[in-house]
This record gives sequence, C-alpha cells and structure tokens, in this order.
Amino acid sequence: MSQKVGDKFQQETKYSRDSLGNDFEWISPPELYKIYPNCKKIKLNFPNIPIKNFFDDLLIKRKSIRDFSRKTLSFEELSYLLWTSTGIQRKEFGFEYRTAPSAGALYPIETYLVINNVENVPKGVYHYLIKEHCLEELKLGDFSIETAKAALDQNMCATAGIIFIWTAIFNRSKCKYGQRAYRYIYLDAGHIAQNLVLASTNLNIGSCPIAALFDDEVNNIVGVDGIKESVIYMCAIGKI
Repeated sequence: MSQKVGDKFQQETKYSRDSLGNDFEWISPPELYKIYPNCKKIKLNFPNIPIKNFFDDLLIKRKSIRDFSRKTLSFEELSYLLWTSTGIQRKEFGFEYRTAPSAGALYPIETYLVINNVENVPKGVYHYLIKEHCLEELKLGDFSIETAKAALDQNMCATAGIIFIWTAIFNRSKCKYGQRAYRYIYLDAGHIAQNLVLASTNLNIGSCPIAALFDDEVNNIVGVDGIKESVIYMCAIGKI
C-alpha cells in the first residue's frame, strides 16, 4: 500500500544525525518584503493602545468567536492588530525583526486583508506592507460573500469586520531549507495567528482562525498564483 502524501512528506523531511537532507536550494531568496509599487497606500499610525489585560488573563479569555456584531472596528485597532501579529519589533545589526518568530528570520508569510467594516477604510482587498506599516489597496468592493464561500461557506467571514489571509512565498524558506521549509512555513503562520488572536483578546475583539478553505478560490481573491505564493491560513476578526 503506497504512502499518502502527508505521511510521505513527514518521513522524507526528517532530520537525523546522519543526514540533514540533500535538497537544499542554495539560490538567492526573493525580496524580504513584497511591495505593490503602483497601489494606493494607506499609512497606519504606530499603535499606542494601552495594555488592558495581563498575559495570563488573555490565555484564560481567548476563545474562538464565530458570531460578530455589526460594530465598526477602529483604524487604531486595525493598526494594532497588524503590528502585533507580524510588525517590525526591533532593528539590530542591520536586520529587522518582527513580533512573531520565523525560521532563519526568512519571513515567508505575507498578510492580506479583506476589509468589510473598518472606519475610514473602504471595503476591499489590501496587502500589509510591513516595512512601512501601511496598507496597499489592491481592489475595492464588497468581497465578504465571496470570501465566506471560499472558506467552505462559513458565514462568519461575511459578518466579520476583517478577514486576515496569510499566504506564503515558498522560495523565501526553500532557498535555505529545501522541502523541509514547508514544515517551518506552517509553523510561522501559526505563530502569527496566535499573536493576532491574543492581541484581539486584549482589545475584547472576537477572532476565529480558519484552515478550512478552498485554496485557489482564496488565492484568486488576493491575486496570487497558488504556486510560488499560496494561501496558508485565515482568521476572522470582528466586534462582539
């Protein structure tokens, strides 16, 4: 009986003392920051929201919320959620480190947003330009129903104020780690998502991570090819 692809991947990407694998792809990595140079940019204020809860309180209070109110998220809350999830935390020795860890500091994960209900931000699809802490406007319009359908018809995506969509640019990690990079990419996305849901809890905002999705339908919404860059994970965010 042949191995299933997941089982085969797990076995063939193991490290051992005898071998760290032989598929390293020592090529020049893609740029660390993806930029849409011809898109309108919306500058975000550096977040200045006071800590409302201690860490232990956040862990106790955190839960997945699937029912959101129609209340509008503030511009400051949007800025805070983006920075806390994956913004630049510090600069040392010529490197820019982020709030979430990444294998080899290669940062393969990109953040896109479907915005449904945020003050002073039109409905549409946006990309988070981390280096400048700003939004890049990709396309305007109401994509709430389309996003819900792409998330296996989960209606919370239609009622949420924001849908975070995380993609991976695979070669950012594969250039160093070969096929084992996929393990690290999924872990990286998990680190970012955990930052986001804890930050949301701190603001008393609801969140629900989403892995059940039709990959290519989500890729089409954010405009990526699904091969060099593809959706990995999502999260619905909204007022309770």
